[in-house]
Amino acid sequence: MPPLTVALEGDTDIVVTRNFKAAPAEVWRAHTEPDLIRQWLLGPDGWTMPICISEAVPGGRIHYAWSNGDQGFHLTGEYLALTPHSRIEHVERMHLPDPTPDSHLITTFARAGQGTHMVLRMRVPDLATRSAMMATGMTGGMEASYARLDTMS
Repeated sequence: MPPLTVALEGDTDIVVTRNFKAAPAEVWRAHTEPDLIRQWLLGPDGWTMPICISEAVPGGRIHYAWSNGDQGFHLTGEYLALTPHSRIEHVERMHLPDPTPDSHLITTFARAGQGTHMVLRMRVPDLATRSAMMATGMTGGMEASYARLDTMS
């Protein structure tokens, strides 16, 4: 099985799955703690994250900004619900520079042998939004980030 799999469901859902070497508690922390997020959530090589705010409580803010020296973009959002070490639910929007419609994300982390099986379900407003997102090649940047995360364990 390839490291990252992507399935499209209905007109609005993108479902990403990936296994990690680390235990669920470690992978969950890497998704919620700013110092850890900043180490791996960078997309392709050459990008940095000068802003990383993750207030991992219901109602807490999310604000990430990326730059490659020539260009940049950012994401804002809010946490809706968190179950330590197993589930994160949040809303996010990209600013490219105008904000995209809100996406609703639920990420689950389950033990898989010695590691973690992660499922990320992203629900976007409509088929056109999902098609535009998929056309950006976003999954390549996701896998580059996830591969970086896997080396942290």
